[in-house]
Amino acid sequence: MGSSVRDLAGATPATRDRYVDLLRVASLAAVVLGHWLMAAVTPDGVGNLLAVVPALQPLTWLLQVMPVFFFVGGFSHALSYRSLLRKHARAASGTAADSVYSAFLRARLQRLLRPTTVFVLVWGAAALLVQLLGGGGGLTGVTLRMVTQPLWFIGIYLAMVAFTPPLLRLHERYGWGAFAGLAGAAAAVDALRFAAGVPYVEFLNFAFVWLAVHQLGFLRADGRIRRPALLAGAGAAAACALVAFGPYPLSMVGMPGEKVSNMAPPTLALLAHGLWLVGAVELLRAPAARLLERPRVWRTVVAANGVAMTAFLWHLTAMFGVYGALLALDVPLPAPASAAWWAQVPLRIACAAALTAALVAVFRTFERPAPSAPVAGHGPLAAPGAPGAGPLAALGATLCLLGVLGLSMVGFNGLLDGRTALLIAIPVSAPAAVAMTLGGWLLVERAGRGRGAR
Repeated sequence: MGSSVRDLAGATPATRDRYVDLLRVASLAAVVLGHWLMAAVTPDGVGNLLAVVPALQPLTWLLQVMPVFFFVGGFSHALSYRSLLRKHARAASGTAADSVYSAFLRARLQRLLRPTTVFVLVWGAAALLVQLLGGGGGLTGVTLRMVTQPLWFIGIYLAMVAFTPPLLRLHERYGWGAFAGLAGAAAAVDALRFAAGVPYVEFLNFAFVWLAVHQLGFLRADGRIRRPALLAGAGAAAACALVAFGPYPLSMVGMPGEKVSNMAPPTLALLAHGLWLVGAVELLRAPAARLLERPRVWRTVVAANGVAMTAFLWHLTAMFGVYGALLALDVPLPAPASAAWWAQVPLRIACAAALTAALVAVFRTFERPAPSAPVAGHGPLAAPGAPGAGPLAALGATLCLLGVLGLSMVGFNGLLDGRTALLIAIPVSAPAAVAMTLGGWLLVERAGRGRGAR
């Protein structure tokens, strides 16, 4: 580890909640490992190990840890926004509050959107070149289509950042009642979807389910999750009951060919799953905190946090690169779930990890925090944006949200053929999605700069 990591770790204030940083890294690492393990690639295409071996689907109750990441996001966003309000108390009153909002958006999204924008531009250029040369078939086409799929997570996270100020105010007024309101709305959406057959209503749960999990992070920030065992037990019991007696599948990740997915759009069962996960990780808080007091362990977490988003963005690129190399070298790809396939798993994961590390080394510079960020604090110390910048920042965040979600659905295959995908009943093409992402990021950057910023 470099001296910069050692300096960052050494400058950590005693008040910092190190466990939150560990959860952030561990949740992303679990997602990456899950993707590498579940991909069942053959010369004929890409399948899902969970579909090949349905008996493995209960593992998704451990590996589907995105709720933990969004829970951690709620905690960090609450601390960051409150820190910015305290620092710029005068600007936070009256008509200048939107200036603080725009600065908050820019500060929180910098380390998210900068590496994402680079990823989109690099893959967009590569896809354009491949298709101009007449390629795009076989594994190359599958890669161009699937490599952007994890971007859905970034789109949802954008929405969480954008909604932090109003939802934080609701939390401060109603506490657990604000969470209950979002959970109740998620339940109502599922009732309208499954009992009444109302079309398109299920897409509302992209907001209600994930924002409810995000709200748990606010409760954690204020020390209001006092009985994690009760939360874990209630969540697990509710998830089991919903899967056993309701229309919900066992898998907590999307499965090919399923009529109902717990993930896309998210369901009440996934929210219950999130409750048990949050309760479970809170039960581990004390022993993990003691472990993180060790300097070497903490330096490892600090180093991993500095590249986690870059690794997440490029891990599928690495995975498909490994499979492409195996096919090019005529290395046999065994039938998924066979003994030979399982024997090959450690080698494939090791190669994917090595290639991901190489890609991180190339692109990690875009994830470095802005100079104005604190050395080891949870919140940004950005200057407030210009008065009236709030609506501009909100528009930019909305465009980024739509662009990133659209790109996660349509991919880059068929870039020159006008291929589209439905984003909440609206056809979106890859060029349009890229344009919205880049345009939205520019608006957020412009709105979030202080009047004196150069």
